[in-house]
Amino acid sequence: MSKESLLKTIRQIPDFPIPGILFYDVTTLFKDAEALKELGDMLYEMYKDKGITKVVGIESRGFIMGPMLAARLGAGFVPVRKPGKLPAEVIEESYTKEYGTDTIQMHKDAINENDVVLLHDDLLATGGTMLAACNLVKQLKPKKVMVNFIIELEELNGKSVFSDDIEVESVLTV
Repeated sequence: MSKESLLKTIRQIPDFPIPGILFYDVTTLFKDAEALKELGDMLYEMYKDKGITKVVGIESRGFIMGPMLAARLGAGFVPVRKPGKLPAEVIEESYTKEYGTDTIQMHKDAINENDVVLLHDDLLATGGTMLAACNLVKQLKPKKVMVNFIIELEELNGKSVFSDDIEVESVLTV
């Protein structure tokens, strides 16, 4: 299956969650067994030789491919969640996104200075959510931080919000 074939499995929903936003729904990719396997294989090939010790998934769609990728890489999985969802001591970051503000949290003991971290989410638009997640991870001073998305909305130039020391890659671009 090609990248073009994977793109065809993604449903586009206009005016969601607010008017003017074109939402790329990856659940239609996830329900296609062949597409899901191919996406998993592509992600694994991108990161198999990078020494990743932790994959950080962003709530909620980052919780689907993140653990699958972590297991294949022999790495741990760390969830980044909305406030009040994690039971132990957390660190948090608030941020602005294209249609509002939000806050995310991560367990304070989830990452250490020996970790090589890959942050994963489904979509790169303006980069606000992932930048906040990067800021959380960087507070814990890992060796290296990388960022991955399934889809990048290239025209929004979301990659530009990340510092040069962050490797940012996407499987698909639109």
